[in-house]
Amino acid sequence: MMWIIPRLLSGAIAATLICPTLMATELTGTLQKIKESGIIILGYRYSSIPFSYIADASGTPIGYSQDIQLKIVEALRKELNLPTLNIKYNQITSQTRIPLIQNGSVDLECGSTTNNAERGQLLDFSVGIFAISTRLLTKKYSPYKDFADLKIENVVTTAGSTSERLLKAMNAKQQMGMNVISGKDIGESYQILESGRAVAFMLDDAQLAGEMAKAEKPDDWTMTGTPQSNEIYGCMMRKGEPAFKKVVDDTIKAIFSSGEIKSLYDKWFNQPIPPKGLNLKFPMSPIFKEIITNPTDKPISD
Repeated sequence: MMWIIPRLLSGAIAATLICPTLMATELTGTLQKIKESGIIILGYRYSSIPFSYIADASGTPIGYSQDIQLKIVEALRKELNLPTLNIKYNQITSQTRIPLIQNGSVDLECGSTTNNAERGQLLDFSVGIFAISTRLLTKKYSPYKDFADLKIENVVTTAGSTSERLLKAMNAKQQMGMNVISGKDIGESYQILESGRAVAFMLDDAQLAGEMAKAEKPDDWTMTGTPQSNEIYGCMMRKGEPAFKKVVDDTIKAIFSSGEIKSLYDKWFNQPIPPKGLNLKFPMSPIFKEIITNPTDKPISD
Protein backbone atom coordinates (compact mmCIF):
# COMPACT_ATOMS: atom_id res chain seq x y z
CA MET A 1 0.00 0.00 0.00
CA MET A 2 3.00 2.30 0.32
CA TRP A 3 2.80 3.13 -3.43
CA ILE A 4 -0.49 5.02 -2.84
CA ILE A 5 1.17 7.88 -0.93
CA PRO A 6 3.56 8.97 -3.70
CA ARG A 7 0.74 8.76 -6.22
CA LEU A 8 -1.49 10.92 -3.99
CA LEU A 9 1.30 13.42 -3.45
CA SER A 10 2.06 13.66 -7.15
CA GLY A 11 -1.65 14.20 -7.85
CA ALA A 12 -1.81 17.03 -5.33
CA ILE A 13 1.29 18.64 -6.79
CA ALA A 14 -0.14 18.39 -10.30
CA ALA A 15 -3.40 20.02 -9.17
CA THR A 16 -1.44 22.85 -7.62
CA LEU A 17 0.52 23.40 -10.82
CA ILE A 18 -2.65 23.44 -12.92
CA CYS A 19 -4.38 26.15 -10.88
CA PRO A 20 -1.82 27.86 -8.60
CA THR A 21 -3.76 31.09 -8.04
CA LEU A 22 -7.03 29.55 -6.93
CA MET A 23 -5.29 26.82 -4.89
CA ALA A 24 -3.12 29.37 -3.10
CA THR A 25 -5.74 32.03 -2.40
CA GLU A 26 -9.38 31.54 -1.53
CA LEU A 27 -11.60 34.06 -3.29
CA THR A 28 -13.24 36.72 -1.13
CA GLY A 29 -15.29 39.87 -1.53
CA THR A 30 -16.14 41.02 -5.04
CA LEU A 31 -14.16 38.27 -6.78
CA GLN A 32 -16.06 35.63 -4.78
CA LYS A 33 -19.36 37.39 -5.53
CA ILE A 34 -18.61 37.46 -9.26
CA LYS A 35 -17.40 33.85 -9.36
CA GLU A 36 -20.42 32.48 -7.49
CA SER A 37 -23.03 34.50 -9.38
CA GLY A 38 -21.41 34.40 -12.81
CA ILE A 39 -22.32 38.07 -13.14
CA ILE A 40 -20.42 41.36 -12.84
CA ILE A 41 -22.43 44.54 -12.35
CA LEU A 42 -20.97 47.55 -14.15
CA GLY A 43 -22.01 51.12 -13.44
CA TYR A 44 -22.67 53.47 -16.34
CA ARG A 45 -23.65 57.09 -16.91
CA TYR A 46 -26.57 58.06 -19.15
CA SER A 47 -25.02 61.14 -20.75
CA SER A 48 -21.33 61.48 -19.86
CA ILE A 49 -20.07 61.87 -23.44
CA PRO A 50 -17.62 60.44 -24.51
CA PHE A 51 -16.85 58.44 -21.37
CA SER A 52 -20.05 56.54 -20.62
CA TYR A 53 -23.38 57.21 -22.33
CA ILE A 54 -26.37 55.80 -24.16
CA ALA A 55 -26.32 56.49 -27.90
CA ASP A 56 -29.26 54.51 -29.28
CA ALA A 57 -32.46 52.63 -28.46
CA SER A 58 -30.58 49.46 -27.49
CA GLY A 59 -29.81 51.03 -24.12
CA THR A 60 -26.29 49.57 -24.07
CA PRO A 61 -23.74 52.06 -22.73
CA ILE A 62 -20.72 52.95 -24.85
CA GLY A 63 -17.74 55.25 -24.45
CA TYR A 64 -14.05 55.52 -23.66
CA SER A 65 -14.44 54.38 -20.05
CA GLN A 66 -16.90 51.65 -21.03
CA ASP A 67 -14.28 50.20 -23.40
CA ILE A 68 -11.84 50.06 -20.49
CA GLN A 69 -14.44 48.31 -18.32
CA LEU A 70 -14.97 45.67 -20.99
CA LYS A 71 -11.20 45.02 -21.08
CA ILE A 72 -11.32 44.48 -17.33
CA VAL A 73 -14.22 42.04 -17.71
CA GLU A 74 -12.16 40.04 -20.23
CA ALA A 75 -9.29 39.91 -17.73
CA LEU A 76 -11.66 38.70 -15.01
CA ARG A 77 -12.98 35.92 -17.27
CA LYS A 78 -9.42 34.62 -17.58
CA GLU A 79 -8.47 35.20 -13.93
CA LEU A 80 -11.56 33.41 -12.61
CA ASN A 81 -11.63 30.79 -15.39
CA LEU A 82 -15.15 31.97 -16.08
CA PRO A 83 -15.57 32.41 -19.86
CA THR A 84 -19.34 32.70 -19.48
CA LEU A 85 -19.12 35.66 -17.09
CA ASN A 86 -22.13 37.84 -17.86
CA ILE A 87 -22.44 41.61 -17.61
CA LYS A 88 -25.29 43.44 -15.92
CA TYR A 89 -25.47 47.23 -16.24
CA ASN A 90 -26.72 49.54 -13.53
CA GLN A 91 -27.21 53.26 -14.23
CA ILE A 92 -25.58 55.70 -11.80
CA THR A 93 -25.43 59.47 -11.34
CA SER A 94 -22.89 61.70 -9.63
CA GLN A 95 -24.98 61.43 -6.46
CA THR A 96 -25.71 57.68 -6.48
CA ARG A 97 -22.42 56.18 -7.72
CA ILE A 98 -20.70 55.88 -4.32
CA PRO A 99 -23.61 54.37 -2.32
CA LEU A 100 -24.44 51.93 -5.14
CA ILE A 101 -20.91 50.55 -5.07
CA GLN A 102 -20.84 50.42 -1.27
CA ASN A 103 -24.11 48.48 -1.01
CA GLY A 104 -23.16 45.96 -3.70
CA SER A 105 -25.52 47.21 -6.43
CA VAL A 106 -22.49 48.00 -8.63
CA ASP A 107 -19.19 46.08 -8.62
CA LEU A 108 -17.11 48.41 -10.80
CA GLU A 109 -17.60 51.89 -12.20
CA CYS A 110 -15.33 53.26 -14.90
CA GLY A 111 -16.90 56.50 -16.04
CA SER A 112 -16.01 60.10 -15.31
CA THR A 113 -15.37 59.98 -11.57
CA THR A 114 -12.63 62.10 -10.02
CA ASN A 115 -10.26 60.38 -7.63
CA ASN A 116 -9.91 62.66 -4.61
CA ALA A 117 -8.95 62.21 -0.96
CA GLU A 118 -12.52 62.49 0.33
CA ARG A 119 -13.83 59.74 -1.94
CA GLY A 120 -10.71 57.68 -1.29
CA GLN A 121 -11.82 57.27 2.33
CA LEU A 122 -14.99 55.52 1.14
CA LEU A 123 -13.86 53.56 -1.93
CA ASP A 124 -10.78 52.34 -3.75
CA PHE A 125 -9.71 53.81 -7.07
CA SER A 126 -7.80 52.18 -9.87
CA VAL A 127 -4.78 53.80 -11.45
CA GLY A 128 -5.90 56.85 -13.38
CA ILE A 129 -7.68 56.42 -16.70
CA PHE A 130 -7.94 60.10 -17.68
CA ALA A 131 -7.04 63.64 -16.59
CA ILE A 132 -9.14 66.80 -16.83
CA SER A 133 -9.34 70.47 -15.83
CA THR A 134 -12.53 72.19 -14.61
CA ARG A 135 -13.61 75.09 -16.84
CA LEU A 136 -16.68 76.86 -18.29
CA LEU A 137 -18.91 76.41 -21.33
CA THR A 138 -20.53 79.65 -22.52
CA LYS A 139 -21.95 81.29 -25.63
CA LYS A 140 -19.04 82.20 -27.90
CA TYR A 141 -19.87 85.92 -28.03
CA SER A 142 -21.14 86.36 -24.49
CA PRO A 143 -19.32 88.64 -22.01
CA TYR A 144 -18.75 85.70 -19.64
CA LYS A 145 -15.16 84.69 -20.33
CA ASP A 146 -13.92 83.75 -16.86
CA PHE A 147 -15.18 83.04 -13.36
CA ALA A 148 -14.81 86.65 -12.24
CA ASP A 149 -17.44 87.61 -14.85
CA LEU A 150 -20.10 85.43 -13.19
CA LYS A 151 -20.99 87.65 -10.22
CA ILE A 152 -24.76 87.70 -9.51
CA GLU A 153 -25.37 85.43 -12.52
CA ASN A 154 -27.01 82.01 -12.86
CA VAL A 155 -24.34 79.33 -13.26
CA VAL A 156 -25.10 75.64 -13.73
CA THR A 157 -23.08 72.56 -12.76
CA THR A 158 -23.91 68.93 -12.05
CA ALA A 159 -25.08 67.72 -8.64
CA GLY A 160 -22.53 65.61 -6.79
CA SER A 161 -19.61 66.68 -9.00
CA THR A 162 -16.35 68.20 -7.80
CA SER A 163 -17.26 71.25 -9.90
CA GLU A 164 -20.34 71.77 -7.73
CA ARG A 165 -18.19 71.77 -4.60
CA LEU A 166 -15.60 74.12 -6.13
CA LEU A 167 -18.20 76.54 -7.49
CA LYS A 168 -20.08 76.80 -4.21
CA ALA A 169 -16.84 77.30 -2.28
CA MET A 170 -15.75 80.06 -4.67
CA ASN A 171 -19.15 81.72 -4.43
CA ALA A 172 -19.03 81.80 -0.64
CA LYS A 173 -15.37 82.78 -0.28
CA GLN A 174 -15.45 85.59 -2.85
CA GLN A 175 -19.04 86.66 -2.09
CA MET A 176 -19.88 86.59 -5.79
CA GLY A 177 -23.65 86.33 -5.36
CA MET A 178 -23.93 83.62 -8.04
CA ASN A 179 -27.06 81.52 -8.20
CA VAL A 180 -25.59 78.03 -8.49
CA ILE A 181 -27.98 75.62 -10.22
CA SER A 182 -27.26 71.89 -9.95
CA GLY A 183 -28.59 69.68 -12.73
CA LYS A 184 -29.32 66.05 -11.84
CA ASP A 185 -26.92 64.88 -14.56
CA ILE A 186 -24.72 66.28 -17.32
CA GLY A 187 -27.48 66.23 -19.92
CA GLU A 188 -29.89 68.21 -17.75
CA SER A 189 -27.13 70.69 -16.83
CA TYR A 190 -26.46 71.38 -20.49
CA GLN A 191 -30.17 71.82 -21.18
CA ILE A 192 -30.31 74.48 -18.47
CA LEU A 193 -27.43 76.31 -20.16
CA GLU A 194 -28.86 75.92 -23.65
CA SER A 195 -32.29 77.21 -22.59
CA GLY A 196 -30.74 80.41 -21.24
CA ARG A 197 -31.54 79.68 -17.61
CA ALA A 198 -27.79 79.91 -16.90
CA VAL A 199 -25.05 81.95 -18.55
CA ALA A 200 -22.28 79.39 -17.99
CA PHE A 201 -21.84 75.67 -17.27
CA MET A 202 -18.90 74.59 -15.08
CA LEU A 203 -17.61 71.03 -15.40
CA ASP A 204 -14.65 68.93 -16.54
CA ASP A 205 -13.24 70.18 -19.85
CA ALA A 206 -13.51 66.83 -21.67
CA GLN A 207 -17.19 66.51 -20.77
CA LEU A 208 -17.85 70.11 -21.79
CA ALA A 209 -16.24 69.30 -25.13
CA GLY A 210 -18.69 66.41 -25.46
CA GLU A 211 -21.68 68.65 -24.76
CA MET A 212 -20.42 71.30 -27.17
CA ALA A 213 -19.92 68.71 -29.91
CA LYS A 214 -23.47 67.40 -29.65
CA ALA A 215 -25.06 70.87 -29.60
CA GLU A 216 -27.40 71.78 -32.45
CA LYS A 217 -24.97 74.56 -33.38
CA PRO A 218 -21.55 73.66 -31.89
CA ASP A 219 -19.94 76.83 -33.26
CA ASP A 220 -22.21 78.93 -31.02
CA TRP A 221 -20.34 77.70 -27.93
CA THR A 222 -16.85 78.01 -26.49
CA MET A 223 -14.90 76.51 -23.63
CA THR A 224 -13.31 79.21 -21.53
CA GLY A 225 -12.18 80.23 -18.06
CA THR A 226 -9.10 79.66 -15.92
CA PRO A 227 -8.97 75.99 -14.84
CA GLN A 228 -10.06 75.73 -11.22
CA SER A 229 -8.60 72.26 -10.69
CA ASN A 230 -6.70 69.48 -12.41
CA GLU A 231 -8.17 66.08 -11.65
CA ILE A 232 -7.64 62.41 -12.36
CA TYR A 233 -10.42 59.97 -13.25
CA GLY A 234 -10.28 56.41 -11.93
CA CYS A 235 -12.42 53.29 -11.83
CA MET A 236 -14.21 52.89 -8.48
CA MET A 237 -14.62 49.67 -6.51
CA ARG A 238 -15.36 48.63 -2.94
CA LYS A 239 -12.66 49.44 -0.42
CA GLY A 240 -10.14 46.96 0.88
CA GLU A 241 -10.12 44.34 -1.89
CA PRO A 242 -6.52 44.18 -3.14
CA ALA A 243 -6.99 41.06 -5.31
CA PHE A 244 -9.83 42.64 -7.29
CA LYS A 245 -8.02 45.97 -7.51
CA LYS A 246 -4.91 44.23 -8.85
CA VAL A 247 -6.85 42.75 -11.78
CA VAL A 248 -8.31 46.18 -12.56
CA ASP A 249 -4.98 48.00 -12.25
CA ASP A 250 -3.02 45.43 -14.22
CA THR A 251 -5.53 45.59 -17.08
CA ILE A 252 -5.31 49.38 -17.30
CA LYS A 253 -1.51 49.32 -17.09
CA ALA A 254 -1.43 46.79 -19.94
CA ILE A 255 -3.59 49.10 -22.09
CA PHE A 256 -1.03 51.86 -21.42
CA SER A 257 2.18 49.86 -21.85
CA SER A 258 1.04 48.10 -25.03
CA GLY A 259 0.29 51.39 -26.75
CA GLU A 260 -3.38 50.42 -27.14
CA ILE A 261 -4.29 53.60 -25.27
CA LYS A 262 -3.43 55.68 -28.35
CA SER A 263 -6.01 53.99 -30.58
CA LEU A 264 -8.55 53.97 -27.76
CA TYR A 265 -8.04 57.69 -27.12
CA ASP A 266 -8.22 58.57 -30.82
CA LYS A 267 -11.41 56.52 -31.20
CA TRP A 268 -13.30 58.67 -28.68
CA PHE A 269 -11.58 62.06 -28.73
CA ASN A 270 -10.18 62.57 -32.24
CA GLN A 271 -12.64 60.71 -34.49
CA PRO A 272 -16.39 60.92 -35.14
CA ILE A 273 -18.40 59.24 -32.38
CA PRO A 274 -22.03 58.08 -32.07
CA PRO A 275 -24.79 59.04 -32.27
CA LYS A 276 -24.24 62.06 -34.55
CA GLY A 277 -20.76 61.32 -35.88
CA LEU A 278 -19.27 64.29 -34.05
CA ASN A 279 -15.55 64.77 -33.49
CA LEU A 280 -14.56 66.29 -30.14
CA LYS A 281 -11.08 67.21 -31.46
CA PHE A 282 -9.78 67.03 -27.90
CA PRO A 283 -5.98 66.54 -27.77
CA MET A 284 -4.37 64.43 -25.06
CA SER A 285 -3.18 66.59 -22.16
CA PRO A 286 0.40 66.57 -20.83
CA ILE A 287 -0.96 65.44 -17.45
CA PHE A 288 -2.59 62.36 -18.97
CA LYS A 289 0.54 61.56 -20.97
CA GLU A 290 2.46 61.51 -17.69
CA ILE A 291 -0.13 59.19 -16.12
CA ILE A 292 0.23 56.79 -19.05
CA THR A 293 4.01 56.74 -18.57
CA ASN A 294 3.81 56.52 -14.77
CA PRO A 295 0.43 55.09 -13.71
CA THR A 296 -0.81 56.18 -10.29
CA ASP A 297 -3.88 55.63 -8.14
CA LYS A 298 -3.22 58.81 -6.16
CA PRO A 299 -5.27 62.01 -6.58
CA ILE A 300 -3.48 64.78 -8.46
CA SER A 301 -5.75 67.48 -7.05
CA ASP A 302 -8.48 67.90 -4.49
